[in-house]
Amino acid sequence: MMRLQVPGYESLAQSSTLRYSFSGTGVNVTSALAQLGHKGYLVSTLPTNAIGDAAMSYIQKLGIIPSFITRSGDSLGMYFLENGFGVRPSRVTYCNRQASSFNTAHAEAYNFEDIARDIDIAHFCGITLAMNDNVRSQMKAFAHAVKRNGGQVVFDCNYRPSLWGEDGYTKAKPHYEEMLDLADIVMMNEKDARFILGMETTKEDRKEQLMELIPLVAEKYNISVIAGTHRSIGGNNTHSLVGFLFKDRSFSFSEKMTFSVFDRIGAGDAYTSGIIYGETKGFSPNKTVAFAVAAGMLAHTVSGDTPTSSENDILLAMTNEAGDVER
Repeated sequence: MMRLQVPGYESLAQSSTLRYSFSGTGVNVTSALAQLGHKGYLVSTLPTNAIGDAAMSYIQKLGIIPSFITRSGDSLGMYFLENGFGVRPSRVTYCNRQASSFNTAHAEAYNFEDIARDIDIAHFCGITLAMNDNVRSQMKAFAHAVKRNGGQVVFDCNYRPSLWGEDGYTKAKPHYEEMLDLADIVMMNEKDARFILGMETTKEDRKEQLMELIPLVAEKYNISVIAGTHRSIGGNNTHSLVGFLFKDRSFSFSEKMTFSVFDRIGAGDAYTSGIIYGETKGFSPNKTVAFAVAAGMLAHTVSGDTPTSSENDILLAMTNEAGDVER
């Protein structure tokens, strides 16, 4: 996608200038893992024009290998970002999603069996699942191919009400359930279990709801790892994150990390990349969730969607010793 950002804290109505870059959950997670030493590929379709050329150049600079990217059509999905301030929240407005080259690509655009043979892990996102029936069909076909070829499926629920529209939870549920049945690692929390899957709880406290519902999700869909975060927003532009990971019928929680926010968009993708990295490295659950929440925290400190932190950056942040000038 193309990200079009209003400078500073102006609104779209006020500003006459926009800064563009290219992003998306797949771009963010893949590039973050490339920074951490993995080979990262993107499966997508870009337009055959100067915008597609610019997007291709941008993602290659992020370390993403373009072998599985096809070119057709002439449109790219966009979103406009207005930064919030104080009591005014940030706002994302999507544009041109359904007409994009990715959303109109034919099924034969990708050879999922060949791609699945070349990769170990595939990351899928609920935002993609919200697009249209054609994209949903391609997404599920790819996930099945990954499983047939012995790879792991990561599914991030990432539910966006504005993309599903009226009665969105009802529309989304069967598609989410299909992906959960295929997934090895899932990014979600108790809100997803309650609202997307329709699970009920009598608990009032969020952590208690989490600890009741997430084990039920893991058991029902045979999911090895479920991870996510709880966020709280304080004054003076500070946020706090607590990460959790459910594995082997046991929860691991990170310490609460409180920090100032420069740019929030994409921080959840950094957390996801940290969970995937910890799992691939064989970290203990406690270290994995601590690593992931530190990666998420650092992503709030840089401009743009895409995480830029190295393993050393994240390990340093985990020690709470970062902050002074490095000389």
